[in-house]
Amino acid sequence: MKGAVVINAYADGVTRQARRICDELNALGENVRIMRNDDFIAHIEKGKTSTARDMDFCVYLDKDKYIARMLERSGVRLFNSAQAIEYCDDKMTTHIMLADNGVPMPDTLSGLLCYDANIPLNENAVDRAAEILGYPVVVKLSYGSMGKGVFKADDRAELMKIAETVKPYPHLFQKYIRSSHGTDMRVIVVGGKVLGGIIRRSDGDFRSNIGLGGTAEKTEVPDDIADTALRVAELLGLDYCGMDFLLGDTPLLCEVNSNAFFDAFEQATDINVAKAYAEHIVNSQL
Repeated sequence: MKGAVVINAYADGVTRQARRICDELNALGENVRIMRNDDFIAHIEKGKTSTARDMDFCVYLDKDKYIARMLERSGVRLFNSAQAIEYCDDKMTTHIMLADNGVPMPDTLSGLLCYDANIPLNENAVDRAAEILGYPVVVKLSYGSMGKGVFKADDRAELMKIAETVKPYPHLFQKYIRSSHGTDMRVIVVGGKVLGGIIRRSDGDFRSNIGLGGTAEKTEVPDDIADTALRVAELLGLDYCGMDFLLGDTPLLCEVNSNAFFDAFEQATDINVAKAYAEHIVNSQL
């Protein structure tokens, strides 16, 4: 079958992750190439969605929901689906979709949407968020990855400053989990199976992201975390994802990444994530 690994229009060259997945798919006998989405690979013409590309399936390594939706409407099978990507891309939407389904998560408040940056900050609302969650308060932009747009406020002055900065953007307030400061567990799920886990640690930041200087070490995934990870993947309709769990007496799901980077995971675990993903894609086409 013919397929493509689609990457962002502004990607700086071919990403290693895209190449790894493409190579593994081709090794399994598929006809796959890497494609940037800046050639308008899907569009609306005469009132109908269409794609000029000849492909049966697509590994969609971008978050451009418009092209993803148009590809699907044109009959292309996406891994992950457009809906699953949208659920994960917006952190607040992720928590809303998982709530009431037995998934343990940090207490979370949606930030107030502000449509005019010149309007004064609603300090009463920010104080109320701190009252509910307690200090420190974690503030996150709803859209972002690799730890960017994630802040920690230790007191009111810091919280007001951060809240003013994020005011014009979708954001959320979240309870800080002290037991997991600078540490979390990343779990990779492919095709309804837990491939493994790593502990990510940072000595100088409350965020454990590898891109921010964190380190990765292979770990066994406890049954409770594995069960939660599989449930989350099913609820969000994910073929592939990386999930981050905050550690403590009760592990809490922090974030779900539909296009999680796996370089550090593969290096720490010796698990071939790209091959597992490719095999799942091929088996799903049968």
